Amino acid sequence: MKRVVVTGMSGITSLGSDWPSISAAFEAGRSGIRRMDEWDRYTELNTRLGGPVDDFVAPRHWSRKQTRSMGRVSKLAVFAAERALEQAGLLGDPIIQDGRMGVACGSSTGSTEEVKAFGNMLLNAVADGLNANSYIRMMPHTTAANISIFFGLKGRLIPTSSACTSGSQGIGYAYEAIKFGRLKMMLAGGAEELCPTEAMVFDALYATSLKNDAPHTSPRPYDSGRDGLVIGEGAGILVLEELEHALARGATVHAEIVGFGCNSDGQHATKPVQETMRGAMQLALDDAGLEPSAIGYVNGHGTATEQGDVAETLATHALFGPRMPISSQKSFLGHTLGACGALESWFSIEMMNQDRYVPTLNLDQIDPACGELDYLRGECRQMHHQYVMSNNFAFGGVNTSLIFKRWN
Repeated sequence: MKRVVVTGMSGITSLGSDWPSISAAFEAGRSGIRRMDEWDRYTELNTRLGGPVDDFVAPRHWSRKQTRSMGRVSKLAVFAAERALEQAGLLGDPIIQDGRMGVACGSSTGSTEEVKAFGNMLLNAVADGLNANSYIRMMPHTTAANISIFFGLKGRLIPTSSACTSGSQGIGYAYEAIKFGRLKMMLAGGAEELCPTEAMVFDALYATSLKNDAPHTSPRPYDSGRDGLVIGEGAGILVLEELEHALARGATVHAEIVGFGCNSDGQHATKPVQETMRGAMQLALDDAGLEPSAIGYVNGHGTATEQGDVAETLATHALFGPRMPISSQKSFLGHTLGACGALESWFSIEMMNQDRYVPTLNLDQIDPACGELDYLRGECRQMHHQYVMSNNFAFGGVNTSLIFKRWN
């Protein structure tokens, strides 16, 4: 078995595209949620809240040839991947193109502008807006494919289009590919572009927040006053590397991945199951060879839906007891769907390395139905831990758990 380390990390969110900017927003309690006035045209959509990346433009050095197969979701993913490679000291290095680097990445869906164009063809029998690249921008594995093509990666390509676990499965499967000696390096993570259709998915389930006139007060994970989730967008990518390979080239190591657990509920497409959530966490502990007492902090999924919050926290309490510190960054960014597992992994590593952990925004009154845990709220908390866990749970009953170990 090979040891797997993180040598590069990057992402883009509604609060910024670098850790200092995002961290400053966390420290200030500043939300990335705003009212989406552009959604007013959708009269049957109840929520008007979103967490958009308002200022994103593709870098000038990207050519038209490079971007013609990319919709917005792929552009966000490639942007994060490029910065992660740069931090790892691998951007432009020919070793990433000789077959030893692959990619594992996903999103809930491809770019919906192309979905709309194909839908127009079916509804109106016209092919306006469709061209040779339309399907490439729409296909479920568009992020993984575009990253691979953009950087010339010839290792294995693992698409992880599994809704809210797309990013965490991308990291977990990339970790396993290196751990079992299949590759030396992987780009891993997930992305999502904001679209009113995604808000409508949860609106139809009566699961979206309707605090349309007070956007900064929502979402409210674990809070008794929550009224639903808010959809966001962004991307997160990690560079994973076999330890010996990283040390041989003098790379900076940010953390080690020591555990990954993944299972499925096998019961219901949208109703979470406490027992299998706990089982995914236990699988990650077993993979790492750790007891529950070794984990110092859990980065929760924390969507601000009643069923999700309650099931997740009861499962966490059942495994760790009431001592466990927990928080959710979705309270700042909204639910970034395919990106959330990767972004929260990035945040978990940064918090662990800085000994400073971000609270859950808007958590004023803990829901008594939630599990008894040490909920971080108010200000950031200074803590020193050797291991942290990041959990995500998705439609279809997919559960994931990742464990990161401090390097220094």
